[in-house]
Amino acid sequence: MENIRNFCIIAHIDHGKSTLADRLLERTHTLSEREFQDQVLDSMDLEREKGITIKSHAIQMDYELNGQKYTLNLIDTPGHVDFSYEVSRAIASCEGALLIVDASQGIQAQTISNLYLALNHDLEIIPVINKIDMEAAMVEDVQDQIIDLIGCKKEEIILASAKTGVGIDEILEAIVSRVKPPAGDPNAPLQALIFDSVFNPFRGIIAYFKIFNGTIKKGDKVKFFNTGHEYDADEVGVLKLKMLPKSELGAGNVGYIISGVKDSKEVKVGDTVTHKDAPCKSAIEGFADVKPMVFAGVYPVEADEYEDLRSSLEKLQLNDASLTFEPESSVALGFGFRCGFLGLLHMEIIQERLYREFDMDVITTVPNVSFKVYTTKGDIIEVHNPSGLPGPTIIDYIEEPTINAQVITKSEYLGSVMKLCIDKRGILRNQVFLTSDRVEITLTMPLSEIVFDFYDKLKSISRGYASFDYHLDGYQEAELVKLDILLNSEPVDALSSLIHRDHSYDFGRKMCEKLKELIPRQQFDIAIQAAIGAKIIARETIKALRKDVTAKCYGGDISRKRKLLEKQKKGKKRMRQVGSVEVPQQAFLAVLKMD
Repeated sequence: MENIRNFCIIAHIDHGKSTLADRLLERTHTLSEREFQDQVLDSMDLEREKGITIKSHAIQMDYELNGQKYTLNLIDTPGHVDFSYEVSRAIASCEGALLIVDASQGIQAQTISNLYLALNHDLEIIPVINKIDMEAAMVEDVQDQIIDLIGCKKEEIILASAKTGVGIDEILEAIVSRVKPPAGDPNAPLQALIFDSVFNPFRGIIAYFKIFNGTIKKGDKVKFFNTGHEYDADEVGVLKLKMLPKSELGAGNVGYIISGVKDSKEVKVGDTVTHKDAPCKSAIEGFADVKPMVFAGVYPVEADEYEDLRSSLEKLQLNDASLTFEPESSVALGFGFRCGFLGLLHMEIIQERLYREFDMDVITTVPNVSFKVYTTKGDIIEVHNPSGLPGPTIIDYIEEPTINAQVITKSEYLGSVMKLCIDKRGILRNQVFLTSDRVEITLTMPLSEIVFDFYDKLKSISRGYASFDYHLDGYQEAELVKLDILLNSEPVDALSSLIHRDHSYDFGRKMCEKLKELIPRQQFDIAIQAAIGAKIIARETIKALRKDVTAKCYGGDISRKRKLLEKQKKGKKRMRQVGSVEVPQQAFLAVLKMD
């Protein structure tokens, strides 16, 4: 155990974590030249296309220093705020962390929030300034920012460039010398924490774990502490680029176990693995259960694919423990699931993964957050979607979740960033200049306002410089109304939304205009209305397709034309009674891209 080091890499999105991981793998000869490709740990096609890390990946490296052989377990983590749960799990399995800061961008919001996660777990922090070869690098300024943030000495900060390979040896030496070896007793009862799992159609569920105490051998009888299920350890091993089987693994190691588990409910991330015959006394304090921020309905396009969608979501949940779902039904869309996501990017990634990995085409409804409704009888109802809202006569008041938001931006964009936040009902709490041209704003905002397009707008008005981070901060009373969309006086429940009264008129009008563009014309007039309760606040009409029935009346009496038009009118009226309006898939998605 003296020669094992477990560490992770934490940073803001796009500061060069995956590239640095590539260099470390190259330098320790973990990969042959033939296996090497850029961002080798980003194994999903989606990660490569978008250039972001979605999953945290574990890999073991062998490193030799002064004649001593060391085993380094690296866990590469995502940088985006929507995947902070992945980061928290990686941090729980490590003793040290490389804190990477881009020399041209400086410290950003996600750097700080990930750093606090690491400090709460008492990790040894090794600060690294990356991209020092760039023309825009501000090495001195960034060194001062890091010293202010973590209070280290200037000589402790390693200067590196992951692209050119500068500073990689110093980083490896620092990991060996500064990070503590894992504590634990190889002879105690087995205690191993599951930090990730993945579904393999041939081998069942593969669980990744870190051993805190004890030793696990191939063929041992093991028990999962929280679920109570017992299995045989068919295969245990360590994670190189591919899985490498071993006969036994001791305390401090990171590895995997295959035990032929087929049912996804039996493996929970954060569970403890122990021996069946000599179990440990208590489970390891795992991670807190994740709290979804954004809820949306996910429905199969074909109604008979409901069960396929359920099994796809269960398999996806193994690989992404922050996804939650429960069954629900809708009048317009049939049976589906109410899913909880950590943010809009998370929702988009899940939708894309369902399509690519499980070939599931789904319709997603308008995302929203959960509200607390206090009734006149004194009950509290938690409402996740607008159709669950009780009638207006029995509502006393509604509370919505608020967040504590931190925005770090260049001072030249301060005015436009403040305007955006105040338009979204934000209340300024604090404003601190980190340096002469970087400012940190702290705000209280309603979570429902940032669900839609806040992050995209923030990036565009600050030319990509502003960074954003948030955490939940309780509930506050709000004047919310249920906005219904009616097609020919029939409400479409999948398009209804809960919205603040001040924004309802604009939103309703935009919705009607957008739907008018997207719904195809029929043989009868379609009235699109936005309504709050019984009050219509906006209306658009899609005109009927009409045949020119008066074409054969050349000249002559007006009464003949009138008679033909009246006859057509009756036919249209009868058609309207039997006709139904088909809402295309784009209409449900259009709501997300209103502006």
